[in-house]
Amino acid sequence: MIEDPVEAWITGQLALTLLAVDPVGLKGVHLRARAGPVRDTLLAAIPDDLRPLRRISPGISDTQLYGGIDISATLAQGRLIREQGLLARKQRLLLTMAERCEPGLAARLAQALDGEAGHSVILLDEGADADERAPAALIERLAFSLDLDGLRSADMADIALDPRDIDMAREALPQVAVPDEALAVLVVTAARFGIHSLRAPLLALACARAHAALSRRQTVGDDDLRLAAQLVYAHRATMIPQEPDETEDTPEPPQPDDTQAKGPDETEQTTPDEMLIEAVKALLPPEILAALQSGGTGRGAKGSGGAGALRKGNRRGRPLPSRPGKPDGAHRIDIVATLRAAAPWQPLRRQAQPDAKGLLIRPSDIHLRRFKEMSDRLVIFAVDASGSSAVARLAEAKGAIELMLAEAYARRDHVALIAFRGEGAQVILPPTRSLVQTKRRLASLPGGGGTPLAAGLRAATELARQAGGHGLSPSLAVLTDGRANVPLPGRTGRAAAVEDAHSMAGLWRATGLPSALVDTGNRPTRDLATLAHAMGGAYVPLPRADSRGLSRAIGQALEA
Repeated sequence: MIEDPVEAWITGQLALTLLAVDPVGLKGVHLRARAGPVRDTLLAAIPDDLRPLRRISPGISDTQLYGGIDISATLAQGRLIREQGLLARKQRLLLTMAERCEPGLAARLAQALDGEAGHSVILLDEGADADERAPAALIERLAFSLDLDGLRSADMADIALDPRDIDMAREALPQVAVPDEALAVLVVTAARFGIHSLRAPLLALACARAHAALSRRQTVGDDDLRLAAQLVYAHRATMIPQEPDETEDTPEPPQPDDTQAKGPDETEQTTPDEMLIEAVKALLPPEILAALQSGGTGRGAKGSGGAGALRKGNRRGRPLPSRPGKPDGAHRIDIVATLRAAAPWQPLRRQAQPDAKGLLIRPSDIHLRRFKEMSDRLVIFAVDASGSSAVARLAEAKGAIELMLAEAYARRDHVALIAFRGEGAQVILPPTRSLVQTKRRLASLPGGGGTPLAAGLRAATELARQAGGHGLSPSLAVLTDGRANVPLPGRTGRAAAVEDAHSMAGLWRATGLPSALVDTGNRPTRDLATLAHAMGGAYVPLPRADSRGLSRAIGQALEA
């Protein structure tokens, strides 16, 4: 395991040097490091053969990548003018904030890397947490992954490689021969580390060839294979290879024919599998090796992360005033606003271009349409269906839900119903706007038993998170008399039930979603007011409210 930061720094420089020798075969580097002097120094040391680097961000548009119609030039010249996209020719790309790269952009870049244009990418991953990472689809296609977190300026050392060596290695790369056994050894080693993608052995082979060319060898040797396995497999490993069972009978490998003459470069070329296994283990970071030994997965098996999920809207929403912008394929041009912005400047532009015909449109005139995306609201009813007064409470809840559902068609609201009684909670009615389905589910809603208030709050939180992922804006209305007496599974006692209820209330508060707790008891309860505060919601005491009053009070509390 690499514990010496100087060795980690030199490994990073070596990876960039090998990438400069064969950028097409190795595809690129995933560089995980926060912005700072260490990362800046490594980027400044990138060989000139990889420059110029074209810096792009996760917000780059399809028009910038693939090209499209130049609106302003087309309108000005009266004929179709196209602009060339970034991926039209071979590029050395530098993707900043790669942890925020969305799946769509990752798929487009991955397709470009798989093509024959010869693109290569350096991912700058600034993720702070373990789940904030660049997309796995991109990391898989790049040969190297470097982690510079924890390195200091004092740990940096220069390998002082002559740039002419890179040029010579690139010229010698096509003539580097590969033994027949090399690829088989790399494939077997990858499989023993739980790496099932065939890209990894191919990238490792490209790395071995680049290192052999850099070392001025005409044939890939043991040292080249060992180094390639270390650099390419260490961050992809998902398991630790098991020791072979000595009790099993293994067939003897065929003995070579001594009568056949061997060339000078064919002797001692096959690296035993165990040597590559130990070489990769030596480069596994300590936390990765510990995770693999405990049965977890390495970083190579993790999915992509990001800075946070974007808020989704499941319908278009109302239009907003247009704003100036560049067409990117994702927004429509507001023709009227564009013409209105260009009209006052026509006399001056005519003076500058007296021979021009038609409207003179400039890029600054173009306005794009905008919309305020509205997510449909989901009101989750968590109803206490326990005890002797459950029938009255459920009748009120059924009436309130039917009243709110009648307004759903105008306000785009959805409703859901969770009943908690006995030992747990159950989603009686998933999110819906169907009046027929709602009445059918409400009619069969049971009652009686204990009051597992904590289970009801936990079920509501889980349902709200699922609904948020589908573009809904959840809110919660809890109807209960506050007599929590059933804790979560694994605990006993009324005190534990109250403690669990407050714990689940805090879990809901952490979501930041609106909520209201309706006290249906005969008198207002201080404990329920405290629980509502723990939820971060409104406390609504309604001991004798009918369905219409209950619906009105819940609506006002959730909109407050």
